[in-house]
Amino acid sequence: MAAGSCLLLLLLPSLVTASHSPPGCKIRITSKGLDLVKQEGLRFVEQELHNITVSDLHGNEGQFQYNISQVKVTDLQLAFSDLNFQPQQHLVFNINNASISLRFRRQLLYWFFYDIGSINASADGVHIYTVLELAKDEAGRLKISNMICNASIARMHAGFSGTLRKVYEFLSTFIVTGMRFLLSQQICPSLEHASLVLLNSLLDTVPVRNYVDEHIGIDYSLLRDPSISTDTLDLDFKGMFFPRVREDQELENHAVEPVIKETERMVYVAFSEYFFDSAMQSYFQAGVLTIELQGEKIPKDLEVLLRATFFGTIFMLSPSVDAPLRLVLQVSAPPRCIIKPSGTSVSVSAFLNISLVPPDRPPVQLSSMAMETKLSAKVFLQGKALRVQLDLRRYGWGPVGPWGESPPSLIHNCFLLSRFRIFSKQSALESLALFSLQAPLKTLLQLTIMPIINERTKKGVQIPLPEGMDFTREVVTNHAVGGGMGQPVPPCPAGKGIVISSLELTLFPLQGFLTVGADLHFSKGLREVIEKYRPVPTATAYSSSRPAEPSLDPISL
Repeated sequence: MAAGSCLLLLLLPSLVTASHSPPGCKIRITSKGLDLVKQEGLRFVEQELHNITVSDLHGNEGQFQYNISQVKVTDLQLAFSDLNFQPQQHLVFNINNASISLRFRRQLLYWFFYDIGSINASADGVHIYTVLELAKDEAGRLKISNMICNASIARMHAGFSGTLRKVYEFLSTFIVTGMRFLLSQQICPSLEHASLVLLNSLLDTVPVRNYVDEHIGIDYSLLRDPSISTDTLDLDFKGMFFPRVREDQELENHAVEPVIKETERMVYVAFSEYFFDSAMQSYFQAGVLTIELQGEKIPKDLEVLLRATFFGTIFMLSPSVDAPLRLVLQVSAPPRCIIKPSGTSVSVSAFLNISLVPPDRPPVQLSSMAMETKLSAKVFLQGKALRVQLDLRRYGWGPVGPWGESPPSLIHNCFLLSRFRIFSKQSALESLALFSLQAPLKTLLQLTIMPIINERTKKGVQIPLPEGMDFTREVVTNHAVGGGMGQPVPPCPAGKGIVISSLELTLFPLQGFLTVGADLHFSKGLREVIEKYRPVPTATAYSSSRPAEPSLDPISL
């Protein structure tokens, strides 16, 4: 019985993980970000209420007959408004003590007196209470799935003009009561259309499954409904890249789940190692992690050194000693991303084939060597695009860390292996002979190969935000947690940390994630974006199951 209980306890974490797939990308919007959304949303609500359509009002009361038409909203005063989070999936928008000014045309008949003119009316004490329910739809897109609305008008008065103003003022009760009822009945339908139709069309601009370039795409579908607390809104995105040649491929996520605890900035975006690993695996499976250098692309000093190193082989195998050299660098396994508090690195294993290419003859292979290296990765935002710039630096343990920081406390001994090495796949003796090529080849990578790779990834990948909303004042922070336990660890530039105390020695693998804290601003108004994507009534909607070719803008599949 005890053994069975222990087994259940051991299996419980894996069962929980299986039922809760960790996100590769996570976005948190804080109450400060919601305040900015409220300002833009209030302008949008004012525009919608200005466009309220009130049907004509006509009737009679004894000898008094009236007809009210051409009702127009002339002014709005929405001085007191709030937009708040409401657990678990709701946003609450509340407007108190607002006023709406109206102008409409009147036609009045009292006995044999007939009068026409305009009436200026004012609705005061307007209260609008709306609750928006947020959820993910079948495509994994964030949507406003439902709306609850209540609107009321405390008082309304009208001012008459014309020859019979004094005569009809006492009869205005009929008109004011009718207009108050009609106006209150039109507020909620107008806001419901604005939310469920117009704002959802804005959410359609958030990228869900797009092509990044001609080789890979990104899946930003929501894994679950948004989680809302009193201060934050959290969105869990799949955050998985896929090769375009295998769009239905799924890469299992074994990385730790990003944990966002901060609330000081308007928005936080977190990325796990899985996010970057899936990108590199997709490029690897697309077969594009190969670079070929030949002729003038090979630095002259390196070419001289290579010819000197392999002079005997060249002399024995090829009659054309002066034939051009060709270097082919091919990644042998999907690169791996490692995120630590000290920085982000990418581990790469590759083959470097060196060949002589005589004219009109088959290439003659001089050497095939293996290469292992760690590339430092600078992750940053440019607009709404997440970019990664790779660099080749030497990692090692010393009085100053690899990024210039002081080493951690001595009770946390951390090691980061310095690894840039080349070795022969054929013999240990040849590996020893290749030692003199290590520094020149490292320079080749830094000065020739790295610019090519960074140019290919220059465009970056868009972060899932609606069009018209951009980041400002971004700050990137790296985090690490220990071996699946979800507990933060002190800064340590190591692949494995050894925590030494007076009582115990614990070895644990480290996994990491990075967060981008930023503020938001609207480069375009909500109305501008909505009008841009509003369908033309006469246009025929066309849909195709085949994705379009990539361009500079994100393309939905």
